[in-house]
Amino acid sequence: MAIFSPGFQGRRRSATGLLPPGQYETNGFPVLSAGPTPRVPLDTWEFTLTTEDGTSRTWSWSEFQALPTANPTVDIHCVTKWSKFGTTWEGVSLDTLLDGVETAAEHVLVHSYGGYTTNLPLADLRGGKAWLAFGYDGKPLHPEHGGPVRLLVPHLYFWKSAKWVKRLELLVTDKKGFWERAGYHNYGDPWREQRYDGD
Repeated sequence: MAIFSPGFQGRRRSATGLLPPGQYETNGFPVLSAGPTPRVPLDTWEFTLTTEDGTSRTWSWSEFQALPTANPTVDIHCVTKWSKFGTTWEGVSLDTLLDGVETAAEHVLVHSYGGYTTNLPLADLRGGKAWLAFGYDGKPLHPEHGGPVRLLVPHLYFWKSAKWVKRLELLVTDKKGFWERAGYHNYGDPWREQRYDGD
């Protein structure tokens, strides 16, 4: 007697692993936002990194574009249950931006143009795990998908990859962001289905 139905293939495989539980694959790129889409001119865009003691460093668009870039190909997973395999990006590794930064912080609060925030452990932005992305699929990142620059943290649910990033605030103690205050999980690991507080 067969254990599985005819044609059962198990979980779908992606370029880098399995489809997380509760997810389905999409070939599109759904657009989900908590508010209106900010349109930030490049001549006024800037990104700031602030440490827990108030020390900060700010990059203009031209300074940011002069940093070493990377081209990660990653799977992304939205808390609304879609996953997209093998997405290609261009951006600056957080390792590059954090290089030489002296901090005792263990947490980060990400601030976006438009007022959105999300929180992450600082360790999740280091070690080749996160980028500030300005390109997608060989083109400049569209505002609907977070352009000119969004955070890309593909190992967590995609709400942690904040769109329209303007500042990273390094913190000694954790501070919840927009969706986390509204009842979403504080960490958001798709492999453990950490969608909501208590999961």
